Amino acid sequence: MDYLWSPWRYAYVSGATHRDVCIFCEMASDPAQDRERLVLHRGRLNLIVLNRFPYTSGHVMIAPYQHVATLADLGVETLSEMMTLARALEAALREAYRPDGYNLGMNLGRSAGAGIANHLHLHVLPRWNGDVNFMTSISDTRVLPEDLDTSYEKLAGFFRQAAAAP
Repeated sequence: MDYLWSPWRYAYVSGATHRDVCIFCEMASDPAQDRERLVLHRGRLNLIVLNRFPYTSGHVMIAPYQHVATLADLGVETLSEMMTLARALEAALREAYRPDGYNLGMNLGRSAGAGIANHLHLHVLPRWNGDVNFMTSISDTRVLPEDLDTSYEKLAGFFRQAAAAP
């Protein structure tokens, strides 16, 4: 019998991620911890973070600093910046990963699949033709070709370059 080990997912499947503190609010609270919290970029109203439990390599999220659960509770400026950051992410992911397409989406509310239901966030995932294989279909397991540190370096570099440009 063969085994596929993914110990980094244990925190997710064991429920260790269900906490009283909102992870997005915690990520936003201390810029000095951006690297360890996987914060790639801080906009004026939103931050971009690498998903600690990704569906694909390069799976990122955009979350507002404001702790709200619905789009109706979010200001137009914040929504506008979120989409501007999504556009920047599309360019960063294209440069870093050369995907065939992208999934962008939100799960609003626990019944819609939100793991963090009280703080909305937009998922941005690069996708490739044929990237859904038997592992996801029959084993509820995903195989990722790179670790989170590598993903972080690829994408954080894009935002460092963009910030340094005139």
